[in-house]
Amino acid sequence: MLNKPSFIAIEEHWTTTELTAALKRLPEGRRDESLALNEMGDKLAKLEDIGDARIAAMDEQGIDMHIISLAPPATGPLSPAEAVALSRETNDIAAEAVRRHPSRLRAMSTLPMAEPTAVAAELERSAGIGFVGAMVYGRTGETPLDDPCYDDLFAAAAALGQPIFIHPQIPSNTIRQAHYSGLGTMTDLALSTFSWGWHLEAAIAVLRLIARGIFDRHLDLKIILGHWGELLLFWQDRTDSLSRIANLERKVSDYTRSNIFITSSGMFNPALLQHALAATAIDQLLFSTDYPFQSPDPNQLQRFLTGFANDEDRNKFCHGNARRLFGIGN
Repeated sequence: MLNKPSFIAIEEHWTTTELTAALKRLPEGRRDESLALNEMGDKLAKLEDIGDARIAAMDEQGIDMHIISLAPPATGPLSPAEAVALSRETNDIAAEAVRRHPSRLRAMSTLPMAEPTAVAAELERSAGIGFVGAMVYGRTGETPLDDPCYDDLFAAAAALGQPIFIHPQIPSNTIRQAHYSGLGTMTDLALSTFSWGWHLEAAIAVLRLIARGIFDRHLDLKIILGHWGELLLFWQDRTDSLSRIANLERKVSDYTRSNIFITSSGMFNPALLQHALAATAIDQLLFSTDYPFQSPDPNQLQRFLTGFANDEDRNKFCHGNARRLFGIGN
């Protein structure tokens, strides 16, 4: 039996009733259909609690700390003015939750990506009140994350030492119609989100950032990807060919190993761990449960943790790498 390590889970979601209502008011075509996933079973009640019930759930799972972030789609689909207001409001709520539970919670900020001129300022404000990073998505409307309008975001993130988590999102309506339709309402939604489409969207966003030379310009920029790297770790033989075509300074896999951190997202499959250890470094791997969308079985997690070579590597994955990346003391 392994000694129980400390766990810092870094992809743990929450939301507010106000944000959910604002997202539901959006007209068809702008409304994010993946919002329905937040309301399945008891998910919404769990998402809306970042107080005592959240702490009790963490105790039950044996998790020492949650780094909370807004559940998809966050404020991205909103109008610029509403995105600015609700991003600031939700960040203030999260900051208060961290203040009440300083040994159990940290937070990633929500940024008003629909208003690019306000993004860096909100990142800086949030960093100033204790946030340890930010969560964004690969596209806002039709604007990709690598668009020059977001250059200030990456410059500010690198300067502040704020890691940027790129979370999966539902593909655009055009892509959904072409590739993820005609199989039935729920099957279409599942195929375009958690079973496949989400992960391609996040991977493409990172590849576009690399092709833009974002890590050549900002050597200290740190990006986080969930779900064992959103397929990128499994396709390095092909993605490395992009470097020559895009005139990059290094191979794509080199950027992955130096600038990109990878989380488990509640997927505790030993084969995924072994591939990640072969494709990148132990120092780049992070524990997460994807609360409340995944509920790790304690026995499965225990078996998974035997896949590490030694206690040092196991502790890096469970909490040490997160402490280093997010600046969290012991």
